Amino acid sequence: MKKNLRWLVICLVILAAGSPAMSQTEKEMAEEYYKNGHCSKALTYYGNLLKASFERVSLKNYTSCIVKTRAWSDGEQFYKKQIKNDEVNASWYYLYWGVLLEAQGKTQEAGKRYEQAIASSGTRTELKRDLAEEFRAINQPESAKNVLLSARMLAKRTDIFQLELASVYRDLNDPEKMIDELLSYGMRYQNTEVVQNMLQDFTKDEKEQALLEKVLYDKILKFPNEGFYNELLIWYQIQRKDFYKAFIQERSLDKRFKHNGARLYNLGQLALQNLDYANAGTIFDHLVKEYPKGQLYPVARRMAIFAREEQVKNTYPIKRAEVQKLLGQYQQLVDELGTNVRTIEALRNMATLNAFYMDDFKSAITILQRAIEAGKQEKNFVDKCKLDLGDIYLLQGEPWEATLVYSQVEKSQKDDLLGYEAKLRNAKLHYFKGEFVLAKAVLDILKKATSREIANDANELSLLIMDNTGLDSTEAAMKEYSAVELLLFQNKKYEAIDSLKHLYQKYNNHSLTDEIIWLKAKTFVKLDSNQQALEDLKLLYSKFGHDIYGDDALFTMAKLNQEKLNDKDQAMKLYQELMEKYPGSIFVAESRKRFRLLRGDVIN
Repeated sequence: MKKNLRWLVICLVILAAGSPAMSQTEKEMAEEYYKNGHCSKALTYYGNLLKASFERVSLKNYTSCIVKTRAWSDGEQFYKKQIKNDEVNASWYYLYWGVLLEAQGKTQEAGKRYEQAIASSGTRTELKRDLAEEFRAINQPESAKNVLLSARMLAKRTDIFQLELASVYRDLNDPEKMIDELLSYGMRYQNTEVVQNMLQDFTKDEKEQALLEKVLYDKILKFPNEGFYNELLIWYQIQRKDFYKAFIQERSLDKRFKHNGARLYNLGQLALQNLDYANAGTIFDHLVKEYPKGQLYPVARRMAIFAREEQVKNTYPIKRAEVQKLLGQYQQLVDELGTNVRTIEALRNMATLNAFYMDDFKSAITILQRAIEAGKQEKNFVDKCKLDLGDIYLLQGEPWEATLVYSQVEKSQKDDLLGYEAKLRNAKLHYFKGEFVLAKAVLDILKKATSREIANDANELSLLIMDNTGLDSTEAAMKEYSAVELLLFQNKKYEAIDSLKHLYQKYNNHSLTDEIIWLKAKTFVKLDSNQQALEDLKLLYSKFGHDIYGDDALFTMAKLNQEKLNDKDQAMKLYQELMEKYPGSIFVAESRKRFRLLRGDVIN
């Protein structure tokens, strides 16, 4: 009796509190039933809620429950009544009525309801935007397009809903209209960032990218004084890593808007970072020629030589005659500008070339000392030279001298980037000497370094040590492998190859096997022994294609076929295979570019 009395009191309290409390309770009950999949019970509560006041989420859930319970007749009766009683929200009832009909396979009738949803939205622009969003959510892009175009027509404005329509045209696979809407929006509001972000998401297909490039060229021809289209084209070409085309556009902007070469210099640096040494050199050469008396001249002159230096160092086999030419060009620069802060980087480059490629350690050390004296006010520069000096000691087989110099830089630049770099070199020195515990301890600290490049290098070496030590008591395989890496650092490639062949025979079932094959292949490439490199790469790909070196092996094989063996068809086949098999690879963009070049694609 007491229990019944308590429930009666609770009910009276709820009633006394009025309908909002009741609605809130019903909403909670509806959502609880819906969440737990009890649609038949949720329908009653959602129906009562919607009769009291409109709420889109409740209507959406109600429709979902009608579809799940297949209570088609109840649903249609409900929508009809609500449209009659709630004209303000009729659009939403028509829309979800269409969803209901679509679920029954009545596509034509559903289409009519969608049209009624648009018509009943009247002149309410924001409602039309919301309807378009929902049409997209239920995979009805045609209706989304129609409602947005009707909003434009009523407002007599073509500049509204441009980003929304661009998204809809993307859904409808109409790239031409999508691009047109985005360019129109960007031009009107000079908002390149939004346009770039959307184009990056939307133009993933080759045909769409080609269309975008064509449209931008057409716009530039039609509106030659409008910088927006040039800016966008330069951005697009940089995304494609097509630095020569970006240079042509940037050169045009440089003349027109008098940037004095600043943006061209940044583009040259970007080309260098992306290993496009030829085009980086072209850009810096242009700056040297165009601005012989400008502030950028000394650095542009040095960077032009440096770009050629990188090209020489990455063209195998490396020719000593070409290195000698570079040394001559650097010397001319120093003779012209004098030994001062403007030429200290050129001196540093001369020192490393002498040490690493001419085996002239004495000249290298003398030049470094000259550079340190000229740049003694620049603490960072002096410490960079000390790191180079440590490398030279290591080249000469003096590891104790090397670690002494590295440690000086560690102390001098304790919490700075150079300090981390010095610490990394000391860790590598421990690794070369087979002191894996010491090396790993330092590397584990460096994995949290501020520089992503240092952190990645540290992580990679740490994983190599962790994966290949502790397998035998002497760690013999890892010690022999790290000794080979030291030989390669010291440019003793032929000795390294002999050791790697021996290592592969001795440890062909070891966890180091893939590392041994990969290192041997890379060394053969540097020796210009391309057929032998190809054999190792094929072996690596067939045995370890599923592992981390799969895309590396495939890309290197493709490059060899393209650049050394002149087998265009095989190169195209391998680039295509890489793009399909490893879509997330860092080599995809470059593979696509090379594939298109081999195919003969030309877009003017």
